[in-house]
Amino acid sequence: MSTSISNENLRIMVIDDSSTIRRSAEIFLGQVGYKVVLAEDGFDALAKINDTHPHLIFCDILMPRLDGYQTCALIKKSAKFRDTPVIMLSSKDGLFDRARGAMVGSEEYLTKPFTKDSLLKTVRKYTTETISS
Repeated sequence: MSTSISNENLRIMVIDDSSTIRRSAEIFLGQVGYKVVLAEDGFDALAKINDTHPHLIFCDILMPRLDGYQTCALIKKSAKFRDTPVIMLSSKDGLFDRARGAMVGSEEYLTKPFTKDSLLKTVRKYTTETISS
């Protein structure tokens, strides 16, 4: 039996170096009541993740300093966050990118630009299946 929590208590982290993508995700998710934590890159995300304990993470692949694959791998190596679903974001829709994302532990791959419906559908899929606290 899956357990879900209300939108107001659900924390979603969006890691992307594009302010447009971060802002779009913040608007789409905020409109339905989710708490959104924004990070500009992998280092910024790793600094914030311990304080915010997100229930779901969207992570861009192509970012400066620490790319999405490295960021996802570091999140998944943490005992505290290994079960947190990570969804990779990319403007490329290639098989290689999807496979590499899966190899570092991401649960899914969402192509940018995403729609409000595709973003919310992905959130619902992973929050109703995996949230238990």
